[in-house]
Amino acid sequence: MSVPADSMGGMTEPTQTDVEVPAPERPGWRRDVTIFLSGQTVSLFGSMLVQYAVMWHLTLETKSGGVMALYAVFGFLPQAVISIFGGVWADRLDRKKLIIGADATIAIVTLALAMFMAAGATDLWLIFVAIAIRSAGAGIQMPAVAALLPQIVPADKLMRVNGINGTIQSAMMLVAPAAAAAVYASMSIVAVFYIDVVTAVIGIGLLLLITVPRLVRSAETEHLGYFDDLVGGVRYVASHAFVRWVLALYAVVFVLIVAPSYLTPLMIVRTFGEEVWKLTANELAFSIGMVLGGAAVAAWAGKWNRVRMILGSTLVFGGISVGLGLSTNLWVFFGFMFLLGLAVPAFSTPSFTVLQETVEPEMQGRVFGFVGIVMAVSMPFGMAVFGPLADRFSVESLLIWSGVALLLVVALALIVPGGRRAIHAANAHAEA
Repeated sequence: MSVPADSMGGMTEPTQTDVEVPAPERPGWRRDVTIFLSGQTVSLFGSMLVQYAVMWHLTLETKSGGVMALYAVFGFLPQAVISIFGGVWADRLDRKKLIIGADATIAIVTLALAMFMAAGATDLWLIFVAIAIRSAGAGIQMPAVAALLPQIVPADKLMRVNGINGTIQSAMMLVAPAAAAAVYASMSIVAVFYIDVVTAVIGIGLLLLITVPRLVRSAETEHLGYFDDLVGGVRYVASHAFVRWVLALYAVVFVLIVAPSYLTPLMIVRTFGEEVWKLTANELAFSIGMVLGGAAVAAWAGKWNRVRMILGSTLVFGGISVGLGLSTNLWVFFGFMFLLGLAVPAFSTPSFTVLQETVEPEMQGRVFGFVGIVMAVSMPFGMAVFGPLADRFSVESLLIWSGVALLLVVALALIVPGGRRAIHAANAHAEA
């Protein structure tokens, strides 16, 4: 299990408040990074199996846009709620232990769900409860993982390591859809849950092998209480122009692109047929694009202007969404999905990297907590709009209009003086 679907609850009083910033070339950092990324990749692979299997199960069993909307709500809204606290925990507690605790807790819950379903309980609410718990875990784990990486990676290597991480995880996305389809078709969704538990155990075992330097809080914040840290995080985000800009852009992209993209399996089933291989090929096309895009970012992105990469990829998202909606041939549709995957690393890697580079280490947990909140709220909000609409209108028309809306939003940001000032401020932060 990894960031997309893990949980932890019942946090106790903080036990780690002193943390030491790692030296730029800390001995053994390459070993620790390799083990950390390997564990996260294995864990994420199990989570991907669950994600694809559950999404296909709901699509094939119900063929309902409303059910897919509920899936998005249960899958993302709990993350938004728990991220309010998860970011503060990531700045106050041992981030390594936080990740391990989240993985262990969600593994137990997933095992329980598998046993219930194996006993014959097939109610949809059981799946929704499990998805909600996994989502809550993401609210704890995502800020902890994002803030831990700069602790073990030298600052000048962050962009490359993030690019490599994205490439590895994209490569796993090539394997996960095929594996999910094989397990789901030949056995059952219960078998997928068992595999997820095993990958969580492996991920925890690898994470136990690495050494994470302790982070030193500044004298002004060392003795602050939990609520003070929470308020401090809100004030920091509100006063930081670049962070505000990134959060706003994430919100727009998740509402207008990510949410409608969750309806592409529904479009395939309705328009091109219900064969599982078509759903698998859809995910593979996207994943191959992400692998190649991630490799390009890892190899060359250090020399590119990061804000221009973010803006350019956003415009590409809008154009591709329109292309998906206009596709009348299945293979043309897969081609646009490939291009969408190709563009994703050019958006996600520079935006995460520049936050890691510009935000103070003791604030990163809270900042990435707010990133998680924005993503988690935007996704169910978008699905709450597009899901019911998909039961009244074609998915094709929704993809076209969402793409046009994104292009108009970006164009407006480039035209309106306030938007230009925000982009200029973001660019200044990125260059600094």
